[in-house]
Amino acid sequence: MTVAAKAPPARFLEGSIMRHVVVMTLTGALGLMAVFLVDLADLYFLSRLGNTDITAAIGFAGTLSFANLSLSIGTGIAAAALVARNMGSGNTARAKEFATSVFYFTLIVSAVYTLLIVMFLDPILRTLGAEGAALEQAKSFIRVLTPGFICLACALSCSFSLRGLGDARRAMFITLAAAITTLILDPIFIFTFGWGIEGAAAANAIADAMAMALGLHGLVIVHKFIGGFALASLKRDFSPIAAIAFPSILTQLATPFANAYMTYVIARFGNDVVTASTIIGRLVPVAFGIIFSLSGSVGPIIGQNYGAKNFDRVSQALRDGMKFAFIYTLVTSAILFLFRQPIADLFHANERTTALVSFFATYIAVSWAFVGMLFVANAAFNNLGKPAYSTYFNWGRATLGTIPFALVGVAWGGAEGMMAATAIGSMLFGLASAITAFWLVKKLNASG
Repeated sequence: MTVAAKAPPARFLEGSIMRHVVVMTLTGALGLMAVFLVDLADLYFLSRLGNTDITAAIGFAGTLSFANLSLSIGTGIAAAALVARNMGSGNTARAKEFATSVFYFTLIVSAVYTLLIVMFLDPILRTLGAEGAALEQAKSFIRVLTPGFICLACALSCSFSLRGLGDARRAMFITLAAAITTLILDPIFIFTFGWGIEGAAAANAIADAMAMALGLHGLVIVHKFIGGFALASLKRDFSPIAAIAFPSILTQLATPFANAYMTYVIARFGNDVVTASTIIGRLVPVAFGIIFSLSGSVGPIIGQNYGAKNFDRVSQALRDGMKFAFIYTLVTSAILFLFRQPIADLFHANERTTALVSFFATYIAVSWAFVGMLFVANAAFNNLGKPAYSTYFNWGRATLGTIPFALVGVAWGGAEGMMAATAIGSMLFGLASAITAFWLVKKLNASG
């Protein structure tokens, strides 16, 4: 007779909030930053081929990969929120049902996205500004990588459900193991087998499959938290899942939308500037992966305490999360400034590319403290029943905080002006989202 694993307690209802924030964020970031470090390693290995068309292609293709990641994080946020909220209120059976339904919901969403990308790959890349050899290289990369899109989505669904349970260690292992697999396979496929950019894509696809296998092991074997597919269950849970997932997906898609627009604008400056943008785009998630993970890390802490009606601890989670974001960003920005030249040299950058990378490290990196405020606020909105607020602020940042600022910045100072202006737009929306999050907690506390 098989004995079902006992569900872990709602562990965030007591103890130091800052300690929970630090542990959840660091364990989450280790796995997430490992994935982003692999993207940076991909760029490093491919830059050694000495072909700017390939490095530019990675920038164009990266927009599509990041959109899939954003979709997956959006559905994963629903998993973390619903699992954490039901665990906090003591309803373990319902938490299991939501973990199962969100997994299959994620599978369907990612499959649809992947199919659309395969069908319309050429016009999508051309719209982003890709042309010539860079276009063909980007198409080759995406065509090999797309099977991994679905695997990565399912892996992240498992990871977020594990976070909702408070099992940060297993959630971290999912992405960490995938990153290690890619780092091992990358140089073998790219150089030893001579597959070039397609080798990098194949390594990533295999690693995504590894991540999905580990995620299913953690939820199915260890926690007994995912069952078989049942259409009736998915229909039953669709409304509460959609209430969080759809706004969260829209929220997450705001960033790749802004990135796509920036790529479109930057493409007019030529491959040197696109290469600089690609380096910065790969560097930012590695340097600020901890900031990226804040929303998924602080979310379960807020969700469990909201489920238990501990509003003082909800407010403290907001304060500690934002405090953590500011301290980390200041330290990381100082490190980037000190090593700005070696970073550019690592990717064999020319003078123009190096100047842009240095400009980012000197003036722009510090603005990520305010992006961290936005991510913590998103965690509050998603777990306090107002996921639409996340959508408003993220799309506000991606549109009003990006497009007009970018246009003014380009006219004022070219590529550097655009980077500075859009950073100011992000700071304004980060501050506004933080103020709104604290107001929401106060309002919910007053209403009981």
